[in-house]
Amino acid sequence: MMNKLEITLTLIMSASLIANIGLVIYLRSALVRLLTFSEEMHDLKDMVDNFSNHIDSVYEMEMFYGDETLQFLMDHARDLKEQLLNFEYIYTLIEKEKEEGNERETENPDTEETEEKSQE
Repeated sequence: MMNKLEITLTLIMSASLIANIGLVIYLRSALVRLLTFSEEMHDLKDMVDNFSNHIDSVYEMEMFYGDETLQFLMDHARDLKEQLLNFEYIYTLIEKEKEEGNERETENPDTEETEEKSQE
């Protein structure tokens, strides 16, 4: 028969196991949300960059050169780009993940085999 110490330790171990499983599930869902948010921030940055470049190209056209409204719009787009740089640490998470994925693809052993065959 189990004594009180064994029962207590078994209950503590069971509670710890349940808590650890719960924390792992929570951590996984938090990371998924963070990576999704990072991807969305990266897309937003790309959209603002494209918008800013588009405004610059329109402003450079002879017909619109010197237009104050476009100048204010360009300034606003630049300010928005600068503000997004404050969140660079978030949207670079997804870029690092993509770079690691590309490195894995380039280290594919099938490619090495085809290179060896072509040298023969």
